[in-house]
This record gives sequence, C-alpha cells and structure tokens, in this order.
Amino acid sequence: MTQNTASNLAYFPTGHSRKMVVVRRLVEQVAEFNANVLITGESGTGKEWTARAIHALSPRKDAPFVPVNCGAIPAELLESELFGHEKGAFTGAVATRIGRFEAAEGGTLFLDEIGDMSLPMQVKLLRVLQERVFERVGSNESRAADVRIIAATHRNLEEEIMLNRFREDLFYRLNVFPIELPPLRERLEDLAQLIESSLVTCVKAGLDPVQLTEAAIRALNGYDWPGNVRELSNLMERLCILYPGGKVDPRLLPARYTGNVEFDDTPEPGEAESIPAANGAPADILAACKGMPLKDYLESIEIALIDAALREARGIVAHAAERLQIRRTTLSEKMKRYGIALDTE
Repeated sequence: MTQNTASNLAYFPTGHSRKMVVVRRLVEQVAEFNANVLITGESGTGKEWTARAIHALSPRKDAPFVPVNCGAIPAELLESELFGHEKGAFTGAVATRIGRFEAAEGGTLFLDEIGDMSLPMQVKLLRVLQERVFERVGSNESRAADVRIIAATHRNLEEEIMLNRFREDLFYRLNVFPIELPPLRERLEDLAQLIESSLVTCVKAGLDPVQLTEAAIRALNGYDWPGNVRELSNLMERLCILYPGGKVDPRLLPARYTGNVEFDDTPEPGEAESIPAANGAPADILAACKGMPLKDYLESIEIALIDAALREARGIVAHAAERLQIRRTTLSEKMKRYGIALDTE
C-alpha cells in the first residue's frame, strides 16, 4: 500500500484481522473504477466509512461525497430529495431546489439503507442508473447524472427480492461489486485497535481519554457487540465523559458489557486514585461510602456527572441533557436544586 493510499484510508474502519484485510483489498481494487458498489453488513459495521474510503481513493476524491439515508426520508419526499424539484411542483415547493444527484455531480452518491426504499422509488432510481439522466419533480427537462453510486444496506436483498420487496433488476444494477462487512463479534482481534482509534476520536472532540485495564478489555472481548463498531465508539465516548483521564476496570463498565465475568474486587495499585473527582465528589463512583450517608453520596455522584456533562457540552444545557439521556427541563431542575451555575467565563 502506498503512503498516499494509507493516508486516504483514514476514513476506513480500523482493523487488521483477516476479514478486514480482505475488505481493505476490495476497497482498493474497486476505488479507481466507476463501477456501482453494494456494501452489506449489520448496522454499525462501518458501511458509510467504507463508502467514504472508496471515494477518497477514487479519481472523484476532489468532488463531493453526498450521503442519503433512504430509510430516514419519507417515501413521498425521497424523490424530491434525490432529484430536486421546481418551484410550485407541489404544495410547499416555494422555491426551486436541487437534489442529491445534482449536489454529487462529478463525485459519489452514497445511498444508505437502500433496502428501505419503496418499490415505486426503486423504479425511478433504476431508470437513472440505466440512462444516467433524471428530471426534477415538476420538470420535463432531462439532466445528466455524472455520479458514482455506492449503496449500502443491512438487509438481505436477495431475500427481499423473494418477498417482492426489492426489485431484482435494481439489485443487479447495484450489486456490480459487492463488499460485505463482518460484524465486530467475528473480528474481536481488532478490538484493542478499535478502542484506541475510538479514544483518538474522543481526544479530537475535546475529551480526556480513559485508560482501560487489561481486565476491562478482556470483559469487552466477551461481549457480543450487537451494535458493532458504532456501539463501541459510543461506549468509549461515554467512559471519557464519566471518567475523564481515568483508569477504567470492569467494575466501571456498564453491566451489559460484563455479563457473568468475574473479577477481583481489589483495584489495581493506584487505580481508584486515577479517576478524577469533580467538585469534591467521590473519585470512584463505586467506592465505599466510608460513613457518608447514602443520600449525600448519591447526590455527590449526580453532581459530578452533571458537572462533567456541562463541561463537555460547553455549558449548553440541552446538549448536556442529551449526554445524560434526560430531559432538558429535568436537568435544569437538578441544576437549580444543587445550585449548579453555568460557567460564563
């Protein structure tokens, strides 16, 4: 692999397991061509990152990469989203609007969750793939579509075809070059590297990285990872928010990640001290109360978590509430109760 190739693959999901080496080779082989690519795999395996890697390695790398989540856009709006519309084409069309095909001109259009696209829309997409032209909604003027198509889905499209939920002709148009991404549970040898990559991302986002003990990594190796790499990234971000700069052992992992794993209750030397405190709250939220009333102890933990969330959200209460997974009004009430003021300096 050349140095330029390696740098462009910064978009590519981390991992050097046998399965990911095969995927990486496929990405490099197809990138220089304009062939349609169909990326399959479970949710969270890194399908969009793989599509971005193909684009970054392609001759189209300097043109736009435009993603569209076909499953997140209502069927009645998807045509306008993809092809654009003219002013007055339908109720609410107060101005002409270009679609994603035009926005991606000369570059790559990534059609995520293509398996969720309605049958009528599949017919219209098929025509564009065949003829490389389209019309905006409300217009008869044909426009050329110079875009490279990469599609992705977590569904088994061949089964969807048998159930009459996906067009066979569209499948073969998209499936020129298939790439299947393995779930994380089938490449656990990549876990340590993926953890390190996720922590680097957290640092770039302004978070203080945690250090996972060997016991914590062993516990994570025993987890099934239904959410795949996305779930792992979310977990690392959560740990960096809860224990900034600290050392994390299995006791500090959410219960779902430890399961029936047994571990020594005695912390490693210096481990408890490595988890920083906030506003005088206990450093290790699972440490013994040492005579502190339970109510006061729990409140100190809550104050510490709120302070950490507010710091990471730069004082924006709504964002802090999202991190804590509570309502904004609930967080505001807790801040008032505990006398937590926003730092306006």
